[in-house]
Amino acid sequence: MPVTILGNGWFMSERERSGKVTQGERMMAQVLRWAPWLAFLLCALPAPIYFLTKYFSSMPEAALNFLFALTSLAVGSVIGFAVMLFLLYYRRHWAQRVRDRIASDGVTADEIPWFMSELTPSERQALKDIDAKNPSLADAYRETLASRITASRVIANAKRELLLVERRLNRVAYIQGADTTSLQKELRTDREHLEQIKTEGTERRAEAEARLQMIEAAASRGATWAETNMALHRLSTTHEQIPMALEAVRMEQQALEESEKALRETGKLTLTKEE
Repeated sequence: MPVTILGNGWFMSERERSGKVTQGERMMAQVLRWAPWLAFLLCALPAPIYFLTKYFSSMPEAALNFLFALTSLAVGSVIGFAVMLFLLYYRRHWAQRVRDRIASDGVTADEIPWFMSELTPSERQALKDIDAKNPSLADAYRETLASRITASRVIANAKRELLLVERRLNRVAYIQGADTTSLQKELRTDREHLEQIKTEGTERRAEAEARLQMIEAAASRGATWAETNMALHRLSTTHEQIPMALEAVRMEQQALEESEKALRETGKLTLTKEE
């Protein structure tokens, strides 16, 4: 996969570099928003409406047409319900893939609508209330929510990577006939780095949550943005640093895979020499 070195030293693939919402994705989101419900109606209603029309216009076959209308309504409802469930399932996983791509370079305030499902009910309600009372504070609240979401994703990613590293350490411990000392050392180093990333992400998330509480308190007092600006700046805004940590995890993962590949090749050569 092509890799691009950005001016600030980040390493990003071509796919990761385009971590912004495209116009096609916006249109797709609008289509998938209504598609499940429209699909149900299109599957369930046309046939019953047709037979009901014949029921009112054809008296000799009225009873038969009414029976067909009920039968087609039942069958169409079952089919429409199945199609609706499939589209809801597809929409959920499609939205998750889009969110993962968007979050690859950090979440921004403008991208918060895509991450509403990752907000807590209290955060969603607070954002709605603050947006109605004070748009300036609402912008600061969205920015802080973006930092909180990014930190939470970094923590989740670090936990997943830590689990993989632990599994690799366990597998390496059972390898026979090859010197795995250097690989174990590298894995332990990776584990330490991941622990540091998780700790830093936890700190950043705590800072973001504290800032959210400050904004909510300012909004409840009816304070303006100018009155709370100094207080908000007491908390460090490290929104740009978190994606760098995430990229570091990915680079370490790639280096780890290359080390395992080299170890396997070394093991094969050792076995060949012994034979």
